[in-house]
Amino acid sequence: MDTSAGSRAPTRLRSTPSWLITHLATHAGRLVGEAFEATWARRYHYALLAALEEFGPSSQAELGRRCEIDRSYVVEAINELADRELVVRAQDPADRRRNTITITEAGVRQLHWIDRELEGVQETLLAPLSADERGQLTQLLARALDHHAQKRG
Repeated sequence: MDTSAGSRAPTRLRSTPSWLITHLATHAGRLVGEAFEATWARRYHYALLAALEEFGPSSQAELGRRCEIDRSYVVEAINELADRELVVRAQDPADRRRNTITITEAGVRQLHWIDRELEGVQETLLAPLSADERGQLTQLLARALDHHAQKRG
């Protein structure tokens, strides 16, 4: 958020959480985009690699559900990751219609590189907040997001 523009906004706007979240999200999106560009990655790549590292090998369909990515985008992103040897796609011997995706060592290294870049984004984005305030903000945002995700089903 452009501090000067934000501080010039009417009090009514600056006291509305949705307005503040929207404007901060715009700034965050720019910073995250720069971090992904620096690591030759996209948001979908990061989400898929993170899910594979945390939960282990998975089908493309399960990855899409877990990461909330449309199936067509999952296939495209998996193809890109496989081309870069960051994941391996193998036919499931129990169900030949299903592909199982596994992260490679190179994929783990790529994921950790992206993690480091995104840590820098968090530092920049939340610079005026203390570590405790950052933790509290993260918990509150996660709680609000979880609430809406449960309502959506």
